[in-house]
Amino acid sequence: MDKNTLVGFVLIGAVLIGFSIYNRPSQEEMERAQRYQDSIQTIALQEQAKREAELAAQSAQALTLDSTSLFFGANQGTEQFTTLENDLVKVTFSNKGGRVVSATLKDYNNQQGQPLTLFNEEESAMNFAFEGKNENILTEDLFFQPMNVTDSTVTMRLQTTGAGYIDFAYRLLPESYLVNFNVQAVGMQNFFPAAQKTVNIDWSQLARQQEKGYDFEQRYTSLTYKPVDDGSDYLSEMSDDKETFEEPMQWIAFKNQFFSSVLIANQNFEDVTLESKIQKEGSGYMKDYNAEMTTFFDPTGKKATELQLYLGPNHFKTLLATNDLVINQDEDPELEDLVYLGWPLVREINRWFTINLFDWLSGWGLNMGLVLLLMTFIVKAIVYPATYKSYMSSAKMRVLKPYIEKINAKYPNPEDALKKQQETMQLYSEYGVSPMGGCLPMLIQMPVFMALFFFVPNAIELRQESFLWAPDLSTYDDVINWGVNIPLLGDHLSLFCLLFSATNILNTWYMMKQQDTGQQQMPGMKIMMYLMPVMFIFIFNSYSSGLNYYYFISGLIGILTTIILRKTTNEPKLLAILEANKAKNQQQRATKGTQGGLMAKLEALQKEQERLQKERMERMNKR
Repeated sequence: MDKNTLVGFVLIGAVLIGFSIYNRPSQEEMERAQRYQDSIQTIALQEQAKREAELAAQSAQALTLDSTSLFFGANQGTEQFTTLENDLVKVTFSNKGGRVVSATLKDYNNQQGQPLTLFNEEESAMNFAFEGKNENILTEDLFFQPMNVTDSTVTMRLQTTGAGYIDFAYRLLPESYLVNFNVQAVGMQNFFPAAQKTVNIDWSQLARQQEKGYDFEQRYTSLTYKPVDDGSDYLSEMSDDKETFEEPMQWIAFKNQFFSSVLIANQNFEDVTLESKIQKEGSGYMKDYNAEMTTFFDPTGKKATELQLYLGPNHFKTLLATNDLVINQDEDPELEDLVYLGWPLVREINRWFTINLFDWLSGWGLNMGLVLLLMTFIVKAIVYPATYKSYMSSAKMRVLKPYIEKINAKYPNPEDALKKQQETMQLYSEYGVSPMGGCLPMLIQMPVFMALFFFVPNAIELRQESFLWAPDLSTYDDVINWGVNIPLLGDHLSLFCLLFSATNILNTWYMMKQQDTGQQQMPGMKIMMYLMPVMFIFIFNSYSSGLNYYYFISGLIGILTTIILRKTTNEPKLLAILEANKAKNQQQRATKGTQGGLMAKLEALQKEQERLQKERMERMNKR
């Protein structure tokens, strides 16, 4: 890509952005359009609610009129709530449907500073469908009787008109976010067909927007699932998605960035259909989740259906500890997968190094900004040997610049490019310098730097932790907020993102100056190198301030390291070492009577090219 082409693309982009801004509707027009859309949505919701109400009324009427129903007495009642709690979580149950209707986490706050609620009664539903011989039972509209109520246990009993009943037995485990949930039928053998071995479950939840940044939280909010004998997976985060699975599932999670509701089955889930729908920004919700599945059910009541509910944070070590409390220990539930730590190699680095280092530094009681600062210094220290080796490789090429410039002057014509390249490579070979010597050390560093890229946005410890001007390191620091969405940029400007981009521009300038070896670069490459840091403003402006802060500090340390290495490197001494290497290599080649493997290949390539060129000239002369 030449300079003119690159400038053309930049101008086209500027024109498109300017055109979009110019044609953006006025505030009055946007408000009018919004009122129109809201009215349409309101009408649609009203119609939907009307239809649902009619269907519910018809269903209720049918059940009410059917006095022969075994559960006729459970059709009516007064809704009552029962609360179980420990030091970590408060879980509320309703006798209508016998289900969990809300979960509040005591150690975490929402954006208003109140204890964080995962969901309430209107935002969640769990319905069990039992298929009987003569009728089907849907638990969501039936009234249960609370039994055996303690601080940590409650049994919701669905009583029949006879002696039979179905129990939903809940137990909140101490010092845990886990609720054991057993479903068991007693005295109902005649109600169910003998071949009935499963119960249908319909579970849904509106995932609240718990963080300030809608777009950033959306990237980490997904319906996640764990197939038996396989690793966890998830539906699309950025679009509506629906999938049906034939393989059994161990657990299903309605996941936000930092919190999850997880339903775990001891006997696994079968015939699973999962659906995730993105909710409109400003609605207060991220996703609308729904899961339909079946699981084991014993109509004789000899064996209970064993389920568990995890209602808590996506904290790696908390989830690891919860694994030990899962009933089915035949297979590792791997709940810690709810904390996404990157690709396989990067994930292992985060699991065994980054998390433990972070916890160790956090244990000192330091501000999280200082913890990230110290982590950056430690990571830079660990990769310093590779950084030093990469620097020395570029330094060796830099001291040979006068020789490279002579070769460039010797072969000024484009058709001599191969000869120039061959002679340049021969020069490097003679002095014992590898042009690729700096690449491998850089590749070694990449997994370590990428580990922090995945760790920081998923570190719940950074949530609502302030540092300098950033009130929350887990989301963006909007030092400037203009309230109007600009394409590609958003409605704010992050200062840490600006510092990160500025540091990258400075680092690019210094590295290009440092790596000026006299070799010609591709046209437009310099401009592209400077454009990338500018693009970071648009890419990372909505990312967490903690991540931008880490990259800013990392880049700053990189610049200082390069300056120190430049000041402490004796280039005349380095050149003398290379001259000694040249003499030593010449002596070795004289002893062996051959050139190195690379040079031999280049020489053979040149001879082959000369032969082919000679043949072409001969053919042309014959014509």
